[in-house]
Amino acid sequence: MKLRKTNEITDFFICFIDGASRGNPGNAGIGIVIKDNKGKNIKEIKEYIGNNITNNVAEYTALLRLLNELIKMNIKKTIINLDSELIVKQIEGVYRAKDPIMKKFLSNIRKLEENFEIIKYNLIPRQKNKQADKLANIAINLAAK
Repeated sequence: MKLRKTNEITDFFICFIDGASRGNPGNAGIGIVIKDNKGKNIKEIKEYIGNNITNNVAEYTALLRLLNELIKMNIKKTIINLDSELIVKQIEGVYRAKDPIMKKFLSNIRKLEENFEIIKYNLIPRQKNKQADKLANIAINLAAK
């Protein structure tokens, strides 16, 4: 993975992701928003991912789903915004992933990151992630019907 710090975002795609679990563990969904560098929505994804799923698993699932989608779209430069401190800190190596499930997620993410020229993760406040959060909750609601 090539990770460069840069303020220039001329050809970056800006992404927002969220995973939600009702009950933790419980019914879970993911929400993904992909925008161009001008802030225009390119794609939105909402998916129900199952029952008896923790919030952390939902967050990681959203990230994996996003990375796979960006690869399919041939996007090579991205900034990924998410509100999960655990996920961002584990990816940055600040927190160690002890749980085998989290280790597996991290391993899969590292493999997918090799497809990108530049990838940057931003921890953002929950209130700045409302669109992805809304999509994740819609996915759970649709599955409950």
